[in-house]
Amino acid sequence: MKFKMIAKVPLLAWGGIMAGSLWMIGSCSAQTAATLTIEAGHAAGNVSPMHYGLMTEEINYCYDGGLYGELIRNRAFLDDPKEPAHWSAVSGATLSLDAKHPLNETITTSLRLDSPSASAAAPAGLANSGYWGIPVKPATRYHARFFAKAAPGTSGPVTVSIQSDDGATVFAVADGPTLTSEWHSYNVTLTTGQDVKPSTKARLALTLKKPGTVWFSIVSLFPPTWKDRPNGLRPDLMQMMVDLKPSFLRFPGGNYLEGDTVETRFEWKKTLGSISGRAGHPGPWGYRSTDGMGLMEFLLWCEDMGAEPVLGLYAGYSLKGAFVKPGKDLEPFLEEALEEIEYVIGPVNSKWGARRAKDGHAEPFKLHYVEIGNEDWFDKSGSYEGRFAQFNDAIKLKYPQLKCISSIGSEQPEKLQVHSRKADVIDEHYYRPTDVFLKDSAKHFDNYDRKGPEIFVGEWAAHETAYPPWDKRAKSDPPTPNMKAAIGDAAWMAAMERNSDLVTMQCYAPLFVNVNEWQWRPDLIGYDALNVYGAPSYYALRMFSTHVGDEILKSSLPQGSALHQTVTRNSKSGAIFIKLVNPELTAEALTIQLKGLAAVAATARVETLAAEPTATNSLAEPKKVIPVISTISGIKPTFTHTLPPYSITVIELN
Repeated sequence: MKFKMIAKVPLLAWGGIMAGSLWMIGSCSAQTAATLTIEAGHAAGNVSPMHYGLMTEEINYCYDGGLYGELIRNRAFLDDPKEPAHWSAVSGATLSLDAKHPLNETITTSLRLDSPSASAAAPAGLANSGYWGIPVKPATRYHARFFAKAAPGTSGPVTVSIQSDDGATVFAVADGPTLTSEWHSYNVTLTTGQDVKPSTKARLALTLKKPGTVWFSIVSLFPPTWKDRPNGLRPDLMQMMVDLKPSFLRFPGGNYLEGDTVETRFEWKKTLGSISGRAGHPGPWGYRSTDGMGLMEFLLWCEDMGAEPVLGLYAGYSLKGAFVKPGKDLEPFLEEALEEIEYVIGPVNSKWGARRAKDGHAEPFKLHYVEIGNEDWFDKSGSYEGRFAQFNDAIKLKYPQLKCISSIGSEQPEKLQVHSRKADVIDEHYYRPTDVFLKDSAKHFDNYDRKGPEIFVGEWAAHETAYPPWDKRAKSDPPTPNMKAAIGDAAWMAAMERNSDLVTMQCYAPLFVNVNEWQWRPDLIGYDALNVYGAPSYYALRMFSTHVGDEILKSSLPQGSALHQTVTRNSKSGAIFIKLVNPELTAEALTIQLKGLAAVAATARVETLAAEPTATNSLAEPKKVIPVISTISGIKPTFTHTLPPYSITVIELN
């Protein structure tokens, strides 16, 4: 592949980019350069402080098997009513589900272990391989917890160990307290040695050294978590999100909020308190959720990122078509939503504010936005008009400071949109090919009514394929996107940021994917039990979200230019952030003209993400496509900069 020469500055081949080599970029005197004109004398609008955020739901093993720290799969033995899924017998033991010995009214099934031949030389028991392996790391402390009771005549402790998946190597081991004939909770600390090599080929085993019968319930194993929170989150995935500096988190979803049926919706009250009281529920993406990620965990997740919650409220519609009629039938669900809001922001002398304090957080959380339902354009009954009005009116009456988001935006047909009430915010979703984003981004939001509702682009992503993410052919593609998708994502972000006085919030979706099994692609962050990586789109988003001011500067390119751009300024520091997207397979020289600016610092910081369209990251090559930081000099109110082929560039001027 050949590239043209710009101002006698040779460009490196794609292999050089992929190897992490620096492009020869900088100030130069290009002979034929397009001009980006920036009106730096005054702001054209204000950037919403909530503009860049995150959205998650339980899909692609995002929580269980992902962000949620729990390492045991099917810890409550409720995933399959017929057999102990994801559990195996060790050394001739027999395992069976037992509904006659429940832990409590919520956890209604236990696992019975019969080990007639167990001995010190050949311990017998049960083992769990986690979510595609238990991650073993050197010098790491794990906290194991389980509930157990023994049959008469059974004595001795349960030995807990992290071992290789064939049982031949033990990485960490400890005995629990002596068993009794009543249900008790047992806690065991396991610490791996300094010489342990990182691996996912491991399992957790619970074994007996004497013959007997034991019932188990809620078997849990946690590695170190973010801020050492009990029932906490996986640190490396949290760090990936923190590095994006999100202003908000939309939760709990998505389809996960609605469930396939009314009965399998996200019932927030059932997610509070000890995990021994959380049975979990079937999710809409083909597997069961533990509900370990409950409402409090979501709220602490926001707090730990310095982000604000955008709370999704179940509003009477589920995915398989069931809906609740507005009026009297909807009242219980409305009350449930009002109580949820009270849990989040109510004073400690309120019923649910007191419950929040009991759960460990006396201070109310921040909350400014609630979303009524999710993608209610799928509701063929037409009931959303009435359901939204009923929710909106009740929320405004009790919490007038909150802004209500309609889950139907203006990208949907007019007849589906809400008309009886003017929503504070409307939620629009865009999953489009890169080529469509490139074509549409230049003027998409230009004709929106600035006096209309705020726009929340609550789900968006570019895909590099001709077919959409929900097409069955997508299952044969990698779970995370390549550089072509990142170019589309950057162009779309530029459009949203240029209009961030109107597009007050936006978030990519889906955020996470366990690369062992997924239901949707493309996804921003991929991982297995041990490792994590960001797609090129992740780095594009990080470049945008960490370089944004509070003022929008009017900027323009010549008609017909293939480039995409957005410019903002920090009103306190004076820093100007110029974001540029070159979707062409050739380098592009660009003259940047700052009107209304008398002087500018002579040097500028530049961050560049450039690669061939098909280049991508993976577990095997997590840093194949990452940004390169450089400094350019000779900056003046008018200067020229060369953009590499297929690149995303952020120039920071002072």
